[in-house]
Amino acid sequence: MEPPDQSVIENLLDHLRATVGLLYAQTGLRQDVLNVCDRLTHSTFRIAVFGPFNYGKSTLLNALLGERTLPIDLIPTTGAAIAVRYGAELQTRIRLSDGSEIQETGTEVLKRFAILDDNRRMRDDVAAVEVFCPHPFLQTGVELLDLPGTNDREAQDALVRDQLLTADLVVQVLDGRKLMTLGERENLRDWLLDRGIETVVFVVNFLNLMEPDDQQQVSRRMRFVAESFRSKLPAGISNLYRVDALPALRARLKGDIAAAQTAGLPAFETALQAIAQFHQEQPLQTRLPRLLAIAPQVQQALYQQIESVTAEINAKVHSTSETLDQKVQIKQKAQKLIKQGFSSSLSAVQDWLALPNLLNQYQFGATTALQQFEFKDWESAVLKPDWVAKKKSVVEWVYKACDFFDRPRPADLWFAFPEEPEVILPDSPQSDANAPRQKGDVAPVAIATGLGWVLGGPIGAAVFGGASYLINQTNQTDVNQPQPVRPSNSVEDYTTQLNQLYENAAKDYLSRFSSLALIALQQYGIAANAVIEMAIAPESAPVPDLSHQRHQLSLLQSRLDNLNQALNLVRS
Repeated sequence: MEPPDQSVIENLLDHLRATVGLLYAQTGLRQDVLNVCDRLTHSTFRIAVFGPFNYGKSTLLNALLGERTLPIDLIPTTGAAIAVRYGAELQTRIRLSDGSEIQETGTEVLKRFAILDDNRRMRDDVAAVEVFCPHPFLQTGVELLDLPGTNDREAQDALVRDQLLTADLVVQVLDGRKLMTLGERENLRDWLLDRGIETVVFVVNFLNLMEPDDQQQVSRRMRFVAESFRSKLPAGISNLYRVDALPALRARLKGDIAAAQTAGLPAFETALQAIAQFHQEQPLQTRLPRLLAIAPQVQQALYQQIESVTAEINAKVHSTSETLDQKVQIKQKAQKLIKQGFSSSLSAVQDWLALPNLLNQYQFGATTALQQFEFKDWESAVLKPDWVAKKKSVVEWVYKACDFFDRPRPADLWFAFPEEPEVILPDSPQSDANAPRQKGDVAPVAIATGLGWVLGGPIGAAVFGGASYLINQTNQTDVNQPQPVRPSNSVEDYTTQLNQLYENAAKDYLSRFSSLALIALQQYGIAANAVIEMAIAPESAPVPDLSHQRHQLSLLQSRLDNLNQALNLVRS
């Protein structure tokens, strides 16, 4: 899809900036919108590194820069967002909240202004911290951003969340000794995915401190996490790297190329350079999706504020005995807004549940989870949260209608998820073609998924949701049923058969999920429309002065209409 014309984008930016000025109760959203709008046409490519305290973020950046540029210690230190940009010599510039600046050669000044105090708090008099470094990567228009650690204090988390929205590429540092914590998963969803940030690279640190067997287990788990997150990166670029930050820094300081290679630094550097070059040539590929992700939040905020003003009008109507005709007009306006919101949300969820879309988004992850015996984890961590979010976007409109029209809520939008698919493996190929084939033989099979040893037998079967399909020599004519995989004499064919079984199992599961969810959605839509479409009867009564509220409501609606038109032009 070709990016829209610059004039179309500028038109959307103008409407977004004008609209957020009316969102007096949405300060966080207003700042997010301004951040995204400002970054859309910015010339530099910003790479932000984030993660909890003590995960080695600053050490990783120092390894990339080849010197101890940023402060590192055994205790958490970074207490500000430090932007590292290109400069002819190493120097630091601190801008204070009163407008004054401090500029010094080197980075020693960071220890006074960019680290946490004794109470592990950020300084509140620092507005911006910049480090200028003569590194060739920075000279290409790249900017590195070292962020404070998360999961410590609310102020640090708020700063990180704001800054992530300004990054063209996010590097999330993970501690291999802790796998991926629940908090990190929540941040991945709330801070990145839900805000349209899809250019993400995961870096696993500290694997060098673990035993080899533990390293392999962590690597498999991290691959699953990375594959579940569909990063938008150039073709051939992975979103998962192992970098032992401290050994990498030591190797770079010593000029030891082999040690740096062992620590994983060169592969990570190469990926960053490739990603930066790709997105610098096509900046809208990274930034426009974020704009399109945050714009619906602005629309939703406008809907809510319109409802708030409508409720204010309604309250004044009751207090001054305004005619029910006027009340009806207010309710009709609210009803129209609710209808529009409900219809739009319902259509969006129906599109998401369409089987081709589900297969495109989830079949690979479900297949991988089945192969790694982690299907329940995948279902709980990926599919169920996505369904909950989609469901919420629909039912919240019905809840608004029930609250506004004082009607009981219909039965919840619910259905039972399909049972976990089971896969019974077919016979493995025998390594000795002349050896007699015995029932119950155990054969070693080299499978890329790491399944290891499997039990043999004369007949294998694939079991999908309780329906069994025997694998034998009989041809099937029903093209709509999963096709049996015939026994093969080669490990390669056998591996292909297994992969097909897992893909079919995942497809069958998603097909059942789609059918069940669409039926439940249809039934819920019938019950919901009975609430939303309720008749509103007129009545006569004195009319108070509502000119101010009506003007405000008209202005909000006008902003919403203009924003909708601008968004349609960008998406068309």
